Amino acid sequence: MKRDILLIAHFCSDFDGNGNNRFNYLAHLLANNNFDVELVTSDFSHNKKIKRSKLVEQYNYKVTFILEPAYSKNVSLKRFYSHYLMGRNLKKYLHNRKKPDVIYCAVPSLDLARVAAEYAKNNNIRFIIDIQDLWPEAFKMVFNVPLISNLLFYPMKRQADYVYAAADEIIAVSNTYAKRALKVNKKCTETNSIFLGTDLEYFDKLVLENQFSMKPKNELWVAYIGTLGHSYDISSVIDALRILKDQGINNIKFIVMGDGPLKKKFESYAKEQEINAEFTGRLDYGKMVGILKSCDIAVNPISRGAAQSIINKHADYAAAGLPVLNTQESVEYKNLVDEYQMGLNCENNNPKDLSVKLLKLYKDRTLSRNLGINSRKLAEDKFDREQTYKNIVEVVVINIFR
Repeated sequence: MKRDILLIAHFCSDFDGNGNNRFNYLAHLLANNNFDVELVTSDFSHNKKIKRSKLVEQYNYKVTFILEPAYSKNVSLKRFYSHYLMGRNLKKYLHNRKKPDVIYCAVPSLDLARVAAEYAKNNNIRFIIDIQDLWPEAFKMVFNVPLISNLLFYPMKRQADYVYAAADEIIAVSNTYAKRALKVNKKCTETNSIFLGTDLEYFDKLVLENQFSMKPKNELWVAYIGTLGHSYDISSVIDALRILKDQGINNIKFIVMGDGPLKKKFESYAKEQEINAEFTGRLDYGKMVGILKSCDIAVNPISRGAAQSIINKHADYAAAGLPVLNTQESVEYKNLVDEYQMGLNCENNNPKDLSVKLLKLYKDRTLSRNLGINSRKLAEDKFDREQTYKNIVEVVVINIFR
């Protein structure tokens, strides 16, 4: 009889084969290891802000959609209330489901994770959490008023602490996140830091299938991929490009792949500064990979005080073999940049310093090429899911048979 794994992930890719989400991949991987796997997720696509199609491709695992009311803004009371209602709906679903052998739960969202933690505790089920982001820390980037913010987000912090403390095993996408959970967890003496990563074999296959041939030979392309929101300092990149343009450098193009609440603001600012920039909007993963691989340099412009540590774009930049200009304050990622010599760390929120480092790579193509080679080496060592996710499977197996 196969063991039953319940995987709960509020935010995962749509089931159309075009995503690269950790939990879609993990569900498939665990099912391939001869487990019965059910992936429980929202019927609302957070990225697209629309209800998901219930017609999914055939997978080797079961997909269950939990009702979640729609919302239009990432930071809003309506979103928080939507999460709360989805948590109630998950609780009803779990009450009627047979007890699994283990629960593997993404964090956030906190409402779903709290419900899962309570269910696991009440039914003596091993509870494994996988921390993707720190809440409420991430929201304080948008609304950060001394004292008021702490009071406003205190209930969310209490939920996070409860979930972290309830975990029998802690997995996280970075050491930074794992250490946060360990502050309140008395069960675990160690954690498992496993980067989000990407499947390099699949990535390379997509590069071949989506080769981009429309790039002018005389242009240098600087790439950004990901969300266009408050945590990402796109304005500083635009300011740096303007500085170089004022120095007579006119053949750099800024390729921005992604969407978010500040997309129009960043587009307008690029036009105002007369920067050669293309905002593609959200692309399916294959098309994004094809364009990214054709770029010359990647930027990682994370805003000051942001909670992010090791994130999705780091893996894709490395897989594409691009040198990275990094403004992120995360010591963990800055150390990777230095250790692998795969980019240049820049001062946060300093367009002048960013322009100086960009000019260095612009002028020294040999340096840029060598940094890119090292970037790919980082991907092979730290970001290849085919290798690193074996550790996740091992943790799950240990907990099933404990």
